[in-house]
Amino acid sequence: MTKRIVLSSDHADIELRKSIAAHVAERGYEAIDIGPITSESTHYPKHGREAAEMIAKGDADLGILICGTGQGIMMSANKVEGIRCGVCSDVFSAKMIRAHNNAQMLSMGARVIGAGLAMEIVDAFLDTEFEGGRHATRVDMIEA
Repeated sequence: MTKRIVLSSDHADIELRKSIAAHVAERGYEAIDIGPITSESTHYPKHGREAAEMIAKGDADLGILICGTGQGIMMSANKVEGIRCGVCSDVFSAKMIRAHNNAQMLSMGARVIGAGLAMEIVDAFLDTEFEGGRHATRVDMIEA
């Protein structure tokens, strides 16, 4: 079964989000881009929450979020029960949020990183599996 990846952003960089959606689709994932579709100012909490709720309901497996810094939309996603979203501006952190935290969502800052680095971060996030073991105990503590 093809993994489904939900993508959302605020108005900060819609083109980057669309490029990432095309990139994950090329890698064989089903990209579910829930917008927004225009660069008109919009509110990142709405978009982060909507994407996170899709994962919480089982309508998507993973998520990728973008706002100016990646911080605000990540905070909004993490308000949804059961969601673990990390903001990353480097490849190592993207690997670690998957390997150690079993994060289902990645957040990035469009005003922090460029498109090339964003694709490397996305690949690291998608290519890394949860290690389980002692990390599973810690993830369980987050969920408590």
